[in-house]
Amino acid sequence: MATATNQFSPDYAAPPGWILEERLEVEGISHAEFARRCGRSPKLISEIISGKAPLEPGTALQFEKVLGVDASIWLGIESDYRLHRAREAEAGEAAASAEWVKAFPVRDLVQRGCFRRPESDADAVSKLLAFFRVGSVDAWTARYGLANVAYRHSRTFKSDEAALATWLRLGEIEAELQDCADYSESRFRRAVRTIRALTSEEIVEALQQTAKLCNEAGVALALVQPLPKTALSGAAWWLSPRKAVIQLTARHKTDDHLWFSFFHEAAHLLLHSKKGIFVDESNENGTGLEAEANEWASNTLIPLRAWQQFVGTSPRSAHVVRAFAEEQGIAPGIVVGMLQHKRLLPWTHLNALKVRLAWRSLPLRPAKR
Repeated sequence: MATATNQFSPDYAAPPGWILEERLEVEGISHAEFARRCGRSPKLISEIISGKAPLEPGTALQFEKVLGVDASIWLGIESDYRLHRAREAEAGEAAASAEWVKAFPVRDLVQRGCFRRPESDADAVSKLLAFFRVGSVDAWTARYGLANVAYRHSRTFKSDEAALATWLRLGEIEAELQDCADYSESRFRRAVRTIRALTSEEIVEALQQTAKLCNEAGVALALVQPLPKTALSGAAWWLSPRKAVIQLTARHKTDDHLWFSFFHEAAHLLLHSKKGIFVDESNENGTGLEAEANEWASNTLIPLRAWQQFVGTSPRSAHVVRAFAEEQGIAPGIVVGMLQHKRLLPWTHLNALKVRLAWRSLPLRPAKR
C-alpha cells in the first residue's frame, strides 16, 4: 500500500535571479536600465536577483515583454526554487525530529508495503507524516496522540502509543477502501444476528460474508495484524458519522477470540458514544463500558438463560459442548472459550474444538456492492 508516488526531486534549484542576471549580461542591459524598462524600482530588481524577493506574476509578465522569455518560464523557475527552499527547510525540521521516528515500527511498515525503506532519518520523518496524512509532528500529536484522543482502555493498558496509532492508521486505510452504505443501526443489528450463525461456518468464508453484511450496514471490518508493542484484541471507532469501523487483530489466532472480539466491538458501536475510540486489549472482565460490552457480546452469542442451564450441568466433554453449540447455532470453539474465560473449564481443556487461524488465509476484502 504505497502512500506516495515516486517523483524526481533534484537536490538543487537556481533562483530566477541567477537566470535573470545571466540574461541581462548577454543583452548588455544594466540592472538600473532593466528596472526602468519594467517600470519597477532598482531595489526590487536587486532583491529578485539576490533571491530575497519572490518573482510575482505581474513582474514575470513585464520580464516577458522586456526580455522575450515567456512569463510561465519565469514563474516555473520561481516555483521550483521556492519549493526547493521549502523542502530544505522541511528536511532541517525533520532532522530535528529524528528521535520521534524511533518510536514507530518503521521496519514493519516497510515490510507491509506502506512505503519504501527510508534513506535517512529525515526521509523517515517525511514518509511517516505522509503515511499518517499529516503535515508535521505537531499535527500528528494533535490528531493521533493519546492525550488528544478519547481511547477507552484500562489503567493497565500495555500498548505503546506510537505502535497503537500506527495500527489504527492501518485500519483507517483499510476502512477507507471499503465501499459501505450509510450507517444504519437497525441494519447493523440485523447483520449481527446473521453473523452469529456464520460463526459455525468455514472461517474465511464466514469472514467474507461478515464483512459484506457489515458494509451493507455502514460498518467497515478491518483485520489488521498486530504490531510489536501492541497488545490488542480489537477496536471500534467512527471514521465519519456515516461510517463505523470494527478493527480486529486475531492475535490469539483462534476463532473463539476473534468472534468474541467482533461482538465486543459491535457492542461499542451499538451501545456507546460515537466520540470515543474503544481500544480493547484482552476482553477481560473490565469495568464500566468494557464490562457492558463483554456482557452484551456474551448474551448475544449465548442467551443468558440457555447459558445458565448449560453450565449448571458442569459440562466438560467435547460431545456435550458440540451438542450445545449445535443447538445454539454457533461455533463450538466459542462455547469452549466462554467456559474457559468464566473459569468453568481449564485453559488446557477442549482446545481441539477451536479453529486455529493463520494470517496468510485471513486477509479479506468484500466485493463491491
